[in-house]
Amino acid sequence: MTEAVAAARRSRITPEREAELYEAVLDLLREVGYDALTMDAVAARTRSSKATLYRQWGGKAELVVKALRHNKRGHIGDIDTGSLRGDLHALVAMEDDCTMAQNSALMRGIAMAMHHNEDLRETFRAQIVDTEIVTGRQMLQRAVDRGEVRPDCPAIDFMVHMMVGGFATRTLLEDQPPTQAFLTSYIDAVVLPALGV
Repeated sequence: MTEAVAAARRSRITPEREAELYEAVLDLLREVGYDALTMDAVAARTRSSKATLYRQWGGKAELVVKALRHNKRGHIGDIDTGSLRGDLHALVAMEDDCTMAQNSALMRGIAMAMHHNEDLRETFRAQIVDTEIVTGRQMLQRAVDRGEVRPDCPAIDFMVHMMVGGFATRTLLEDQPPTQAFLTSYIDAVVLPALGV
């Protein structure tokens, strides 16, 4: 199938309808988890035909990852405050505490599902992780170009790991969701010092 034909088929769903579908998918994910989520359930919840869902998204992994991507507030690539500290604080400010708590729970479930669903893991990596890594490196490169971070700083290769770690482990270690205040303090106390800022 050519890209033009695929695009024509996809264009049958309006942006508003697509947003409704994605919200329904995320609601189902929160209710039943990835493994129990079915295309039949999505079709029933959204009053869509299963054939339309498969034609539009190909399968469950693609639909779930697109819903997760659509749910993201803003994009890292849009942030450029003129300082690394400002950029990282702006990144944290993209979601309020309530949204962060919901997304944290959702991402824990997705992370567990990725361990035994290769198609989900590959799709998630290709559409979300790889993009975030590239834009994170661009943010760091700007900091290097401004002289905020030494180009040979060994922590550069671990900035994404540090950010994900702060977000993911708060619930594990403290039984608390990540919050803007926690992540801002974490950035100032851990990430920036590690980078020599």
